Amino acid sequence: MTAADALANRNEYRHSGDGMLDLSALWRAVAAHKFWIIIPTLLVLVGAFVLVNLITPQYTGEARILLESRDGFYTRPAGDRDAGGDRIDSETVLSQVQVVMSRDLAREAIRRLKLVGNPEFDSGAGLFGSLQNLMVRLGLSRNPADRTPEDRVLEKYYDKLLVFPVARSRVMAIEFQSADAELAARAANTIAAVYLESLEGAKKDNARGASQWLGGAITPLRQRVQEAEAKVEEFRSRSGLLIGANNTTISQQQLADLSQQLSSARAIQSDSQAKARILREALRAGRIFDVPDVANNELVRRLVEQRVTLRAQIALESRSLLPEHPRIKELTAQITDLEGQIRAAAERAVRTLENEARIAGSRVETVAATIEAQKRTVTEANESEVQLRALEREAKTQRDQLEQFLGRQRDALARDADNATPADARVVSRAITPLSPSFPKKVPTVAVATLAAFMVSLATVISRELLSGRAVSPAPAPGLMPQPQPVAPGTARFSSVSRRAPTADGADDAVTVPDDEPVAVAADTAARDSRRARVAGLISHAGRLTHLHLMLDDAGNWAEQIASCIEPREESKGVRMLVLDAGTRAGGSRILGGELADDAPTLLIDLGAGERSRQPGMSELLSGDASFAEIIERDPQSRLHIITAGRAGREAVIAAADLLDMALDALSDAYAHVLVELSPRDLHRFQGPLMPLVDGGLVLADNVSNGHAVETAYRLTEGNEIPVAIGVFQDAAEPLSQPRQKAEA
Repeated sequence: MTAADALANRNEYRHSGDGMLDLSALWRAVAAHKFWIIIPTLLVLVGAFVLVNLITPQYTGEARILLESRDGFYTRPAGDRDAGGDRIDSETVLSQVQVVMSRDLAREAIRRLKLVGNPEFDSGAGLFGSLQNLMVRLGLSRNPADRTPEDRVLEKYYDKLLVFPVARSRVMAIEFQSADAELAARAANTIAAVYLESLEGAKKDNARGASQWLGGAITPLRQRVQEAEAKVEEFRSRSGLLIGANNTTISQQQLADLSQQLSSARAIQSDSQAKARILREALRAGRIFDVPDVANNELVRRLVEQRVTLRAQIALESRSLLPEHPRIKELTAQITDLEGQIRAAAERAVRTLENEARIAGSRVETVAATIEAQKRTVTEANESEVQLRALEREAKTQRDQLEQFLGRQRDALARDADNATPADARVVSRAITPLSPSFPKKVPTVAVATLAAFMVSLATVISRELLSGRAVSPAPAPGLMPQPQPVAPGTARFSSVSRRAPTADGADDAVTVPDDEPVAVAADTAARDSRRARVAGLISHAGRLTHLHLMLDDAGNWAEQIASCIEPREESKGVRMLVLDAGTRAGGSRILGGELADDAPTLLIDLGAGERSRQPGMSELLSGDASFAEIIERDPQSRLHIITAGRAGREAVIAAADLLDMALDALSDAYAHVLVELSPRDLHRFQGPLMPLVDGGLVLADNVSNGHAVETAYRLTEGNEIPVAIGVFQDAAEPLSQPRQKAEA
């Protein structure tokens, strides 16, 4: 049972005292007036049958068009070849629907279909009837001859045409109705063909217009390009910025050549100076032949060979001659002369290398001076080159623009040809001649009309019978009230006293106290008076409470008693109540929840226990560690569902008041009553967060003279505008802590 069903049952309980519906009497009334139902139904059946056969049938032809880009890689413009995919969205499809319904396209379709002169579409076709001529003369109708033939057909054409996009696709459907089945199919196909031709024509017009504009823009642009390039060449020749090899100016190329010559001269100078220094050091050290340039000299080589020969002769003559021998002296003198010649040859080689070094140094100085002069020339040329580059950029920009225009003109001329620009749509389903009419649907129309007539006739008869009051049985007399069902010991009945304005007769007249015992004429008057006296004292004590209602037993209908005091925030949700057990005996909240669960789904959220539970509860739900199915438990003694505070305790639950409000809102969708149990001693701590989350408060007491319950209710109303009620368990035979036992046990 949902919360809405529980509220409906509660409203039924509230009004059960005024009378109840007699279904048997209602059925007898329907049977007695059966002809008021059958005759109108048969008349509507016959009328609908005749009407659907007299109406001219209408046939519908349907054609479907798929919107997609049909340009291939080679037919697509050069600038769009890198763009992939179709750029067709829902807005594009809706826009094309309006294009199909445009007047220009409609006029072309009317011309091709030859609808002018067709009596179905042209109101001016044929001779005017006498009635139509009379209406025209009286000014009640417009003369069709005042309008052009196409304008006369357009109105009827749009009545027969329906264009709509197919849901979640890029397909567009075209439907056309006509009394002629062949004309309906032909019209749908013709409209689709005209639409595709209009798309192709639009593309050709764009290409033709682009080519004409580009042709007019290319001629002056070509002239500007020639003038810009001529200015570049003229400035280049006037400034001497002639281009040489590697796309560089002549002055820059000359500077590069001189730099290369300077590097070569410096290398030669360094090499000659190094060789001369090494040779002179070798001469001073007596290592002439260690120098390659001296050792490889042809003259030195011959002198060395002669010296070797003379030394060999001296060695040979020394065997037989003394050192002072003239022959030995002659040979020694020849060797000395040869060594002098060798030294002189080495000196000449050194001087030659030094001369080469001096020549290379002079060349370095000359080339360096030439380079400095060339640098000044290049620097002067750079200033002119800046202006030259500006002229070249201008010429290049205009040249690129000219080339771009020429390419686009070629594309536009190519796309202006036949079949070069296919429409971005194609027919995916052509209309065929329909075999059955789309209007009227004979069988459904007759069936619906007959059923509607039957329901209206039946509702009329039933409403008449209900309004007359003959189908509602009167309420039973007070002495004939049904006796309440017996309950097991320890299950006290919930009782209520509705608070009313005091009358002149006193508080006793403002309170009704029905007993748990059967109501009879011979009731115990003394016991009833004693009970009323106690209730009167309680009311006088609680008179200062603004939103207080007292509740006593009323035939055990607890849901109705609570509904009379506390209303839900929304009609489609259950009631949220904050329950405080202010009696001296515990267990009242579960007894109350068990009694309410017998009538409607009820949930108890137990926040009164101080200790933490070992099982998951509301705190785990709010933290996201558990679901509703994991924390809801079933009371073994009743149909009541229970949720504990959880492992984190009630402090964690009340700290998350915003999440608790969302949880209570979800639970009130499934339960007719959501009870939040709280201990009275914790009222000052948790009253602030909890009271905005509930629809009302309920304080439970074990008897009508419990002042602690009244004081708790008074504290509960401080600063709150929600209703507060006191629930009294009257005449409890056993302590409330004793477990409830079901009557069937």
